[in-house]
Amino acid sequence: MTRVLIANGPNLGRLGSREPEKYGSTAYAELVTLAREWGGKLALDVDVRQTDDESELVGWMHAAVDEGVQVVLNPAAFTHYSYALRDACAMVTAAGLLLVEVHLTNPHAREDFRHTSVISGVATGTIAGFGVDSYRLALSAIATRLG
Repeated sequence: MTRVLIANGPNLGRLGSREPEKYGSTAYAELVTLAREWGGKLALDVDVRQTDDESELVGWMHAAVDEGVQVVLNPAAFTHYSYALRDACAMVTAAGLLLVEVHLTNPHAREDFRHTSVISGVATGTIAGFGVDSYRLALSAIATRLG
């Protein structure tokens, strides 16, 4: 089975309770369950993680490179300014691995500061605006791309 890391950035552990009108009512634990189920149907071994710590996300990207793991990344607020995370993501794609950036909402339909992603330029692709379904679409894209 192909291994895929779903890495979630700050505040995503609060899914379901944090601004459900924007981010939906699906709790983080439910997202974890759904992502593993979706991955299983696509012959993907999915590991779902969340951290509020930028350095931990960077470390996970380094480990993905070292271990040959495909990545789905919701960088959350780090999307807009974390050049450290951007550089780590660039290592993922430079290693020939896929990195799909996901967002629950459409950043371009929100505040101006959210319109810029420092991650998108090094990601294989970006999926945004479909709520938790953005993760399912990202996993499907990885499975399709890997054939």
